[in-house]
Amino acid sequence: MTGGATVRDLTEDDLGWIAEREKEIFGASAWSARVIEADYAYGSTRYRGIEVDGELAGYAIYGFEGDAFHLMNLAVVPSARGRGLGKALMDDFLAEAHRLGVDEACLEVAVTNEAALGLYRAYGFDDVRRRPRYYQPEDVDGVVMRLRLLPDDSRSGT
Repeated sequence: MTGGATVRDLTEDDLGWIAEREKEIFGASAWSARVIEADYAYGSTRYRGIEVDGELAGYAIYGFEGDAFHLMNLAVVPSARGRGLGKALMDDFLAEAHRLGVDEACLEVAVTNEAALGLYRAYGFDDVRRRPRYYQPEDVDGVVMRLRLLPDDSRSGT
C-alpha cells in the first residue's frame, strides 16, 4: 500500500461522499444515494474506505448475500488510481473473509472494466458466468467471479 494510506470503517457521515463518487465513477449504473443510505442503515454490509493523507480516496462494500461472501462494490477515485489502493481494499476484503472463516468470495464486474478484471484475476478470482445486460442502462454484461479460499491462504494480488 502507498505510504500514508489507511483503511477504516466508513460512517454515516461518509455516505454522501460515496454517493458522489458513485456518480463520478460509475455514471448511470451508480448506486443512488437512497440505495446507499438504505443499505448502510440495514447494517448487513461493511462499508470500508481508504484514506490517503486524511482524505478518502476509495471504498469497498461487502458482506453476505445468502451464504456467499460478496464484494458488492470497490472503487478508487480516478486521481488516486495506480497507487495500490484497490489492492489494499482487496486485501482488507479478503482478510475479513479469512477472519470469518469464509470458504469462497464472489463478485460481479462489468466486462468493460479491464482494470478491475485484471485486479480480481491477479487475486485468483475465476470467471464463473456472464450476466447479459447486467449493468443498466448501459446494457453492459457482467462477469460473475469466484475465489475459493483455503484456511491458510495468504494470497495477494502481487
